[in-house]
Parts: sequence; structure tokens; C-alpha cells
Amino acid sequence: MAYRDLHSPAEHRRRRMKTLRCISGIALAAFLWSVLGFQARCAGIRGQVLRLHVIANSNSGIDQRAKLHVRDRLLEAGTELFDGSIDAAGAAGIDDAVAGIAPRLDELEACARAALRELGLAYPVRVTLGEAYFNTRIYEEAKITLPAGRYRALRVVLGEGAGENWWCVMFPPLCLPAARPRSAVSLDAVLTDGQLRVVKSNPKYELRFKIVELWEALMERLR
Repeated sequence: MAYRDLHSPAEHRRRRMKTLRCISGIALAAFLWSVLGFQARCAGIRGQVLRLHVIANSNSGIDQRAKLHVRDRLLEAGTELFDGSIDAAGAAGIDDAVAGIAPRLDELEACARAALRELGLAYPVRVTLGEAYFNTRIYEEAKITLPAGRYRALRVVLGEGAGENWWCVMFPPLCLPAARPRSAVSLDAVLTDGQLRVVKSNPKYELRFKIVELWEALMERLR
């Protein structure tokens, strides 16, 4: 190539576009790598958290009040169950929490039914323990964000289960922070530093939460 061609405007434009494409490619690769790392941390979080959801019969006033009444009775009756002493060093984990709750599903169901009877309501109650899909949610009480995906969850379904739900984190035991014994395991004990940064992020300012949610929703539809 002649010297004048190397310094021609057309050659300058070609070189500039090549440089921009190279920079864009590097930036895109870095962003995708960041998203993959974020997704891996989200998966780790989902594997360490047990959720409690109380789903109302409907969104009517009485059914929503019933949901909260059942919630209160469950937490009152289950302080030991939800916030039992767990080695702060992490000797016990989510598998131990699930194993401790599984034999008591009938007890929890009876408690929920009794709470409904106190309000003069008699619709059915279903208490299940298993995996369920959830969108990204902010747990206001603890100021943490749980990314979208499948979690192990204790679900208390009242009646048709067609209303809004109340939820909290059973493990680590955050449902009753004021009553939780000092020996109870905390988020810091079960999550890595990277995972803690994720749960303490605000989804309004963290685009990767939305990307993870879209991906997890797609995977859920394909299951």
C-alpha cells in the first residue's frame, strides 16, 4: 500500500472502524463474562436459602387479613422451628433446616387451620415443602434482594391460593430477627463475599438481575 493510501481519509476511517469493532467486542465479552459470574453467584444463593410463603385464598380484604393472621400464628408457634439454634460457624445448613421442617408439615397445617377457624373460615389448607420458581424479590425486612430462580420453599396455600402472598426467609432464619438467638446462623455464615454483594445490591440499579430473571424464566418455561 502506498504511503498516501495509508494516510488517506478512507484508510483512517477503515482503521477507526476496525478499532471500534475490536473495542466493542472486548467490552461485550467482558460484560458477558460478568453476567456469567453474576449468574453463578445467584445459583449459589438459591442453593443456600429456604423460603416461607403464605399464599392467600384471594385478594379480598378478609382473605388478605386471614393470610396475615395465619402468618402470625405460624411464626408464634414455630419460633423454635423457624429460628432454632444453629451453630454460627455453619455446622448446620439448609439441608439440616429442610430435614428439621419436613416431619412437621402436618403440625404446621393444623396450626394454619386453627388460625383460620379463629376467624370463622374453613377453607382448605395445603402445606408443601419443595422447589418452586420465584421472580427477583426484595426482602424489605432484611434489606436484601433474592435473584430469580428456583428455591426450596415451604408453601402454605390457603383455599384457592389465588391471592397475593407474604414471604420471608426461613433459612438463614430471618423471619423473626428480634427473637432469633445469637447462635443462629446468619447470611454472612452461609454466603460468600461475592454472593453477599449480590443480595445487598439494588435491582433498580443492577441490570444483571433482569438478565438473570429473563434467563431463569425461559428455563422455567422449558422445564
